[in-house]
Amino acid sequence: QVQLVESGGGLVQAGGSLRLSCAASGRSFSSYAMGWFRHAPGKERDLVACIKWNGGSTHYAESAKGRFTISRDNVKNTVFLQMNSLKAEAKAVYFCPQARSYYGSGCYSTPSQYAYWGQGTQVTVSS
Repeated sequence: QVQLVESGGGLVQAGGSLRLSCAASGRSFSSYAMGWFRHAPGKERDLVACIKWNGGSTHYAESAKGRFTISRDNVKNTVFLQMNSLKAEAKAVYFCPQARSYYGSGCYSTPSQYAYWGQGTQVTVSS
């Protein structure tokens, strides 16, 4: 059974930083692309960033480019999202899903391409 546990969320002032972590278990972590999505009230669940199974490529939403960095540690079965210069619109629950298919040439931008989801971690940015 796959388990994904997100942590690191919290309340931060606008302009501040947070580092989210996601610990994975139950499937060969290093074989699957991972993503970070966020879900704000009244909005769709949107991609923030994703990373290829071996960390060899990444993809970011326009809103995240230049400020957020996704990384992974395939020894510790953990994926990270470093978020800098946070804005109020970043307020959401953040999830780190694991892709349906193993290996692959990159990572995926739509929720349906991910098979497993954690409970999420809340990020709140005060202005």
